[in-house]
Amino acid sequence: MPGINELDVARQYSETSARVAQAIEQEKKGKKGKEGKEGKERDQAELKKELEMWEHKLPVDELCARLETHPENGLTTAKAAEIFARDGPNILSPPKTTPLWIRYLLTYTDFFSLLLTGASILCFIGFGLDSTNMDNIYLGSVLIVVVVITCTFGFMQNYKSEKTMEMFRNFLPPQALVHRDGKLFQIPASDLVVGDVVDVKLGDKIPADLRVILNSKLKVDNSSLTGEPEPQARSVDCTDENPLETKNLAFFGTSAVDGTATAVVVQTGDRTVFGRIAGLAASGGNDITTLEIEIHKFVIGISIYAISMGILFFIIGCAKGTEILTNIIFTIAIIVANVPEGLLVTVTVSLTLAAKRMAKKQVLVKTLPCVETLGSTTAICSDKTGTLTQNRMTVVHLMYGDKIETTKTATTEVSYDVNDPLFKEAFYVMVNCSKADFDAQDLENNPNKPIQERLVNGDASEAGILKFCEQVEPVAPIRAKNPKIGGIPFNSTNKFMVSIHKDGENPGMLRQCFKGAPERVLERCSKIVTLGGEVELDAALLAKVNEHLQTL
Repeated sequence: MPGINELDVARQYSETSARVAQAIEQEKKGKKGKEGKEGKERDQAELKKELEMWEHKLPVDELCARLETHPENGLTTAKAAEIFARDGPNILSPPKTTPLWIRYLLTYTDFFSLLLTGASILCFIGFGLDSTNMDNIYLGSVLIVVVVITCTFGFMQNYKSEKTMEMFRNFLPPQALVHRDGKLFQIPASDLVVGDVVDVKLGDKIPADLRVILNSKLKVDNSSLTGEPEPQARSVDCTDENPLETKNLAFFGTSAVDGTATAVVVQTGDRTVFGRIAGLAASGGNDITTLEIEIHKFVIGISIYAISMGILFFIIGCAKGTEILTNIIFTIAIIVANVPEGLLVTVTVSLTLAAKRMAKKQVLVKTLPCVETLGSTTAICSDKTGTLTQNRMTVVHLMYGDKIETTKTATTEVSYDVNDPLFKEAFYVMVNCSKADFDAQDLENNPNKPIQERLVNGDASEAGILKFCEQVEPVAPIRAKNPKIGGIPFNSTNKFMVSIHKDGENPGMLRQCFKGAPERVLERCSKIVTLGGEVELDAALLAKVNEHLQTL
């Protein structure tokens, strides 16, 4: 954007990160938060220190030597366990939680609850001044009961929502593809340690702060961290002394939006750049919703009005010569009468009923005041894969030889012929032109696990193809017979993937496999293979292929 110096923005962000880092360190050492002006000044001086990292400056071999890891085989299991015991899990420390009993008592500090409580106290005072009138004691008791019930009701609703959210957080823990002991397998991202070698691909969340050691057009989305709207290309070489500007680091909390890479974990948990910022964010208070602001304004207004009316009638009573005790009781009655006792119950019940209706539609309301905000929402945008779906794909149809075949599913039967020459050609590409593979650790621990339930390292579409191929014929021997020697990885720009293999059937020959989005494949084809052999892909055949694609 014109008028904005990107270097200055990066420097300011670097200074902010440094301040956050030092604040976390001071808090852990028990030095932060000292009383007195001198303690605050000393903390400010510490916060101004520049963020320092050395991992991006070293060559790959030297970095791996210092971290006692291997660029291909990764850490040993024993070494990983040793580092894990030293550094702890790769998770952000949760903010300090307030005990339940204190949170329950805090619900009574809501302005409207305080207003009703004050009104009930005035009723008891009125009864104390005139014990012959039982109306005051009845009204005061009812107000107290209303406050207790509504506060308890609201607290329980929020408590249940929080517990449900905690279950969601643990439902699908992030996974990372890691190299250990020379094997490639998935582990929970929380088990990563400094020195682990991980693979990152398009669509992955960066599981920790990483140093790229092998790159294939990786781009990351840093918008959640630095605000940069465009994907940033990564590289193996150090491009800047500043760790936030160099291109060979990928930071925890960002996303891989293109390409693939292999990288070494250099920071985990609270020691990541994102973790330092999260520590500062956790120290802030909760935002007040629009509904809470409006209720607060209403309570202040009605309080001023009620007290003003009470004082006015007290002055009028004194001017008329009314007995002072009678005048005070009348004033209290005027103030209480102007308090809308039923409003708190009405608001709480309305929000709760709305939350329950949304729950029936599988929408969880975290806190009751959020219902009002959701009520004014016209559109909600959400990522589909893994959020609205299970991120699992299955091969249902095959198209070759100018016809559509089906596979074995709950609603369809097998119609393809494994001995068909055209199927064999397609099968070769499906097996070899793929980055997906069965998880080595999962296969070792569960050798008899059904194919459809096996853990696959790769995206959902390739996992579905791999499982289909494995049901036809074991994939590993075919890949070993036709080793890959090069290719072009899939990315969101090209929308295709190319792989080149040694031909196991014809030694000394190479075979090129090409797969991708149908329009990208067809625009690069001049011929099509049919049962009668290769023929020109003319307009009529192309129209027929597109017709089949529309059917699918």
